[in-house]
Order: sequence, then C-alpha cells, then structure tokens
Amino acid sequence: MIIDRLHEAACDSPVCVGLDTRIEYLPEYLASNAELTPGEKITEFNKRIIDATADLAACYKIQIACYEALGLDGMKAYADTSKYAREAGRIVIGDAKRGDIMSTAGEYAKGHFTGDFETDFLTVNPYMGEDAISPYYPYVKDHDKGLFVLLHTSNPSAQDFQEDKLHTGQALYEKVADSIEKWGRPFVGDSGFSSIGAVVGLTYPEAFESLQTAHPNMFFLVPGYGAQGGSGKDVAEIYGRGRCAVVNNSRGIITAHKGKAEDASFVDPIRQKTLEMKEDIFQWL
Repeated sequence: MIIDRLHEAACDSPVCVGLDTRIEYLPEYLASNAELTPGEKITEFNKRIIDATADLAACYKIQIACYEALGLDGMKAYADTSKYAREAGRIVIGDAKRGDIMSTAGEYAKGHFTGDFETDFLTVNPYMGEDAISPYYPYVKDHDKGLFVLLHTSNPSAQDFQEDKLHTGQALYEKVADSIEKWGRPFVGDSGFSSIGAVVGLTYPEAFESLQTAHPNMFFLVPGYGAQGGSGKDVAEIYGRGRCAVVNNSRGIITAHKGKAEDASFVDPIRQKTLEMKEDIFQWL
C-alpha cells in the first residue's frame, strides 16, 4: 500500500519537499532564459531539485495553486513535475485541498488519481462531511492511492473554527479526527497506518500527543516547519512517539539558493538546506 511506502521513507527521513514553485523563486540564469515558457522554467527547476534531494526526502508536495496561476502552461508544469518524480520512484502529494459534493468529488478523484494530473496522495477538505471523501475510496482501495484530510491546519486563523468546543466537550478538530479514523479503518496497511491520513500543523504541537494517543493508525502530513515557526525539536517530539508523519518545508528549501547561487549550481544550497532540516530533526531523537 502507498502508506507503507511512505512510512518506510519517513523512517529514513521525515522531510517532505514542497514544490510550491513561483517564478520569483527561480535562479536568475533560468528566469532569464527567453527560450523557455514560464511553465518550462518551473519544470526544469523542479526536476533539478528532485534530482538533488531524492535521497534526502521522503516525498514531494506540489501546491497546485502555484501552477493554476500560470494557466495551461502552469498546469503542464504541474503534470510534468508529478510524472517526473513518480517515474523516479518518489511519492508525490497533490496539494489541492478539494472538497465538494459527491458527484463533483468523484470527478476530482478521477482527475487527480488518473490521467495527466495523477499523484499518489491528495489533500482534501472534510467540511462537507463523508460525501466529500467517499468518492475517493475506490481509488484508495483499488489504485493504491491515499488522502490527507485537513484536520488542524497551521494558518493563524485555524482556531476560528477548528478549536471551537462542541456540546460533547470535544474541540471540532477532535471530532473531525474521529471521523478521519473511521474513514481510514478499511485502508490500514502492514505499517499499521491508514492510507487516509490527516493534515496537522506543527504550529500546534500540543495537539499531536493527544491525537497520536487517540488515533494510533493515523499518519500525518505536517506543515509549519521553518518559515511558519515549527522546529526540529517539535518534530522530534512527534517522532519520538512514533514515525507517523512527514514534515513539509516549501519556501525554506526551494528558495535556499537566493542570494547565494543564481547559476546552475543553485541546487547545492537547496540540497544542503534539505540535509540540514533532516539533521535538525534527528539531532533531538
């Protein structure tokens, strides 16, 4: 199962490299290349990063908004990046945060788990309930795909709704966690984790201990490292209780070359930053 592959990779390194690529992130030699379209430039940038970090990263997360903003050219870059990484044997998370009624969710599932935009995992929004999640089940079951469901996110206003107390005394995110566990029970792999996992931000480390205790089969995609304030020590506390997460770092890694290497050697500081993140986490274990 795909979750077993991800768990195995995460045991070696928890680093998820976020390819949330924008034109302004490109090194000057690539940005100024008049022979390439913006999408082609981004694709080349991403491929070089994948080549340079494949032995250090558990997976890659591609934020679709960065590509949609460039129109068809950008979406080709999204497709080409995912294809390149997956053909190299790497796991790809499509960060699209889809969430809609059952008939529409079925089309999203088809669009992101087959064809041009195929990835291994997809981020989804559970706000509309299981109707927005269940159309993905056949792909998880029969096509070795996985989901990361938004649970407790890392943005500053996450607490506006997610921490609201219900009449049961639970916070809303805790009720959502119960549902994610229920949805994921049929898809638990040999690793003990389900292919339906959750997104929980590193900016709320206090939530992790209770979530890990209450939901031992839940695997996490964790944003919030670096630029958003999360540290290697925070990750190590999670990893010390179980290798149940991959930790995303986007800007902190893919802009590491800015001001240092604007030529073809730009991948050197990016590789170094990826290594430093891995070491920053493991030094505390």
